[in-house]
Order: sequence, then structure tokens, then C-alpha cells
Amino acid sequence: MTDRIPTAAWGAACPCGRHSANTKKPKPLALKDCCGRFFLPAQENQTMPAAPDAEHLMRSRYTAYSLLLRDYVLATWHASTRPSTLELDANTRWLGLEVRDHTVVDDTHSEVEFVARYREQGRGQRMQERSRFVKEEGRWWYVDGDFQT
Repeated sequence: MTDRIPTAAWGAACPCGRHSANTKKPKPLALKDCCGRFFLPAQENQTMPAAPDAEHLMRSRYTAYSLLLRDYVLATWHASTRPSTLELDANTRWLGLEVRDHTVVDDTHSEVEFVARYREQGRGQRMQERSRFVKEEGRWWYVDGDFQT
């Protein structure tokens, strides 16, 4: 992977919005303790660890979009539906993620419904999608999704 995360970003709150499990006072998880654990090995030319489930993969892909990690987005896209190129817009500002549902269909198929908020050309936008994931050879892959209205 050639995309790089600025050093200062590792200690900042993870864009996916996941919080600590502390129920009394949950705190946002730092990128290095959340989605960053999937990016760091790739940044150091090591094997990328597999996300434990489809929701983790979806959150890490959202984070990759927000950090302009095009290589990670493509590397986690199933080969059957992966585009040959992908351009991420540096002017798009990702504002937040809400996971609405994570459905385990069976041992190798899951669906995740989410809403992502972003700002593009000064206008607030939202994208709602129900994404499909497949697990092959111990790894979850994004396959495709249906946009919701």
C-alpha cells in the first residue's frame, strides 16, 4: 500500500466513531486502537490483519474513505465487484458514521446498514446503504450495497 496516514492522526479519535466499552464514561477510541490496527501493518509493508466481522470491515472502510486510503478501500473490495480504479475526493469531508444494523446471514455472509454523513462543496449530505459482505479464506470482503432513500 502506498497511502500514508499522518503520524498525528494515530492518536486522534477514530473517524468511525467507535467508543470504549466503559459503560460509565465511554470515550472515543483512538485511530491506533480502532481501525488503525488494520492499516498500520500495511503501512509498514506487512500483511494486513483480517477484520473479525463485517461491521469492523465496514467501519475500517469508512475510516479509509475519510483518510483518503484508496489502496485499503480497494484491497478490501471483493475481486468480483472491485473497480479497476477509484478516485477519492480530498474536498469531501466525512462527518460521522452511524451503524444501524449488522445482520449475520450465515457463517460467510453478512449485511451492514449504515448512514454516513459528509460535506461536499459546502453542502451537508448523507448516504444510507445496506452493504453485503462475504467471508472467504478467513477474510471479510465488501461485495456491494444498495443505497437506501
